[in-house]
Parts: sequence; C-alpha cells; structure tokens
Amino acid sequence: MPALIAAVARGEQAALRGVYDRQAARLFGVANAILRDREMAADALHDAFLKLAARAAQFDPARGAAEAWLAGIVRHAALDLARRRGREMPTDDPGLGDTPVPPAALERVAASEEGRRLRECLLALEESRRNGIVLAFVHGLSHAQIAARLELPLGTVKGWIRRGLLQLRGCLA
Repeated sequence: MPALIAAVARGEQAALRGVYDRQAARLFGVANAILRDREMAADALHDAFLKLAARAAQFDPARGAAEAWLAGIVRHAALDLARRRGREMPTDDPGLGDTPVPPAALERVAASEEGRRLRECLLALEESRRNGIVLAFVHGLSHAQIAARLELPLGTVKGWIRRGLLQLRGCLA
C-alpha cells in the first residue's frame, strides 16, 4: 500500500484507482459507522479520495500503517461532512432510535488478526480510557461532546483519551 500511495503522490491515476479498489469497502465502513447514512458515507469517501489525491505526498510510512492513515482521512472527511450538514452524531441509545448497524467491512476487519489484537489491547485499558477512545474514534464525538455526555471535566476526558492512546500504541507495537 505505501508504494501505491507514493505513486498517487507522483500523480499516477492508476495508483489512485488501485488504492480505491483495495480500500474502498473498508473505508466506506469507517465513514458509515460515523455517519449512519449510506449516501453521506459515500460522499465522505469521495471527499476523502479527493484529499488523498491532493495530500498523498504527506504520507510517511515511518509514522504508521497506510491503512490507518487512510482511515484517518476518511474519519476526518466524515466528521467534516456531518458538521457541515448539521447532523447530530448517533448516541447508540436504542431509546432514541439510534441503533448501530455494523457494516460488513468493519466485521471483516474485526474478525482479522489486527482486529483481534486491537480488541485485546482495548480490553486491557481501564474502562474510562476505553470508553473515551471508542466515543472519539468510532462514534466521532469531540472531546467536548464526550465530556458533556459523561458529565466530566474536559481536561479529565482529554487526559483519559491521551493516556489510553499511548497505552494502545504500546500494546499494538
């Protein structure tokens, strides 16, 4: 994947198509998990690939996996789209009708070896840190939204998430 992204950075259209062919289903799942709307998720994926074409030269394989970098671009595109359209983020509260529907792509990732390792590492975290990370990175909530939802000081939430991410990095390394 890093070689394809490098080719995208050189302006090779076939490389962009190759990244799309290999990653679109998984990345659509990421966007759909955040937006809970297939049309909006497709728009976010489109926006993300436009950003990828423009910013491919910024990818540094020494800083992390290409797949994670791509997921970050999609996550940000989905959150930007949700903010632009003024859509509320889902709460996962069945009483409010916000029931999550996990996409098939995320199920495949979750069933993979990387998914297993991530689950193990997440379960090793303190519950507060794990919840903060899930609310931020899976549900797309900001630190302020998490603090309001959990009725905690913003600094506490930021600290939990930061320390949790550091623990995850160490566990996954």
